[in-house]
Amino acid sequence: MKVRIVGKNVKVTPGLTEKITKKLNVLTKYYLIDENDVASVLVREYPHRKKIEVTIPTKYSTLRTEVQAETLNEAIDASIDKLEDQIRRTKTRLQRRNKMSLGKAFVDLDMIDDGEEEPDEVVKTKSIVPTEISLDEAIMNMELIGHDFYIYTDDETHKIAVVYKRNDGGYGLIETE
Repeated sequence: MKVRIVGKNVKVTPGLTEKITKKLNVLTKYYLIDENDVASVLVREYPHRKKIEVTIPTKYSTLRTEVQAETLNEAIDASIDKLEDQIRRTKTRLQRRNKMSLGKAFVDLDMIDDGEEEPDEVVKTKSIVPTEISLDEAIMNMELIGHDFYIYTDDETHKIAVVYKRNDGGYGLIETE
């Protein structure tokens, strides 16, 4: 993740930049934040308080926090805690949304009259651009978005691959030649 820091009424020193960047890079472990995402940080100093505003637009949602504290370290730590909470809520929301749509698909399937056979038809077409990532990242992304499979470009072979959930609880991998 890239970090852009702006200071108002406070000088942004290399030490402050390093501290904020180090703290924000902890958030990359959640796989909701991509390495190309840019975190915008605004640091303000008031007579008795310090304020930090962090905005991280991701492809799933925009994470934003605004924290005031007596010291800048307290504000940074509190903002990281708030961002982690937002990431957990976003992940849960994505999982629930996918479970709801799957349940609705089963309800719709039950409503089809057994006496009539409906021809198979393509209901939705979607095109993707597979990103180049490792197998572990592909599994984490698949779990994050709640799908049973994930299409990606393998970072070692540079070929398109599909990782999927197996019925026995493990994962499977389909590689192209």
